[in-house]
Amino acid sequence: MKTIALSLISAAALALSSTAFGAKEYQVTGPVVDVSDKMITVMKGSEKWEIARDSNTKVNGDVKKGDKVTVHYWMTAKSVDVKASDKKDEKASPSASPKK
Repeated sequence: MKTIALSLISAAALALSSTAFGAKEYQVTGPVVDVSDKMITVMKGSEKWEIARDSNTKVNGDVKKGDKVTVHYWMTAKSVDVKASDKKDEKASPSASPKK
């Protein structure tokens, strides 16, 4: 029983630390142009910022069109595609070795 409790506490601490020390937090402030349970759109100057949200998003109050809000968010990569570089590794190239 103690092992399970310790495991749960460790998992929670790891999850919180990755959120707290992970990506940089950003924010955008402006009037709400559109809002749904999956997205909020905020007008910043002449640009519309569409930011995804889910059931874990904390919302203080009832957000509706026209309300001025500040949205705090993190940028998170969904995928990374790696393509081979055309450059040859200079360390492996014989021309890169120092001349004697």
